[in-house]
Amino acid sequence: MSAPQRRAAVLGSPIAHSLSPVLHRAAYEELGLMDWTYDRFEIDEAALPGFIGELGPEWAGLSLTMPLKRAVIPLLDEVSETAASVEAVNTVVFTEDGRKVGDNTDIPGMVAALRERGIEQVDSAAILGAGATASSALAALARICTGEVVAYVRSDARAAEMRQWGERLDVEVRTEAWEDAREALSAPLVIATTPAGATDALSGLVPERPATLFDVLYDPWPTELAARWSAYGGAVVSGLDLLVHQAVLQVEQMTGRRPAPLDAMRKAGEHALAER
Repeated sequence: MSAPQRRAAVLGSPIAHSLSPVLHRAAYEELGLMDWTYDRFEIDEAALPGFIGELGPEWAGLSLTMPLKRAVIPLLDEVSETAASVEAVNTVVFTEDGRKVGDNTDIPGMVAALRERGIEQVDSAAILGAGATASSALAALARICTGEVVAYVRSDARAAEMRQWGERLDVEVRTEAWEDAREALSAPLVIATTPAGATDALSGLVPERPATLFDVLYDPWPTELAARWSAYGGAVVSGLDLLVHQAVLQVEQMTGRRPAPLDAMRKAGEHALAER
């Protein structure tokens, strides 16, 4: 049996629950790329250089999740301005001449997910949390927010990090204590970047006419905050929306085929989550 003509995969640790194979394979099927495969590999920072060094010419690209988004940067020949802005690469494309090019599709993926719901621009926003996803959220807001971003964080160290990211991304950032996070819920756009359960206590504090919530979680879904937000008539963008939109951009970069089949990829993701 001959080797597949083109290969791609998602790397990370842990990786077993990644939806990326479902999304990318659905795209390949819809695009008629029957000789393409997409797999998942449990790879940590120590194993990453060896793995990438052994890849053959059949490889088209890689998707990267934690903890590899920063660790991969020294292994690349080129990093996009978008990825460099947050020091995080989630996409590697192998060019025909053998170069390894890193990009970040999370940031334009966030913008695209919001645009799909009619959010083109906001005059202010709030971010819940201050981890790696929060820096990507700030980078996305640099493209669509014309005013202040308020970040609600749990420590002075996190607050300092968010202010530094704001300066680097040219976003006006003010930080507030997590204990005051209920104030975030009245913002025109709220981006929740926290782990599962972290915003549950806020669900009972949602205002009567909420605006837009972007909750980056997707499993389990909906979160308590997203469910209450939706019940009160607010617009909700989910982590699956983000996952699909960033994967669309990855498929386009790796295969050279545009546009990638957004609807087919979303349906495949929804089906996979429903079966869990």
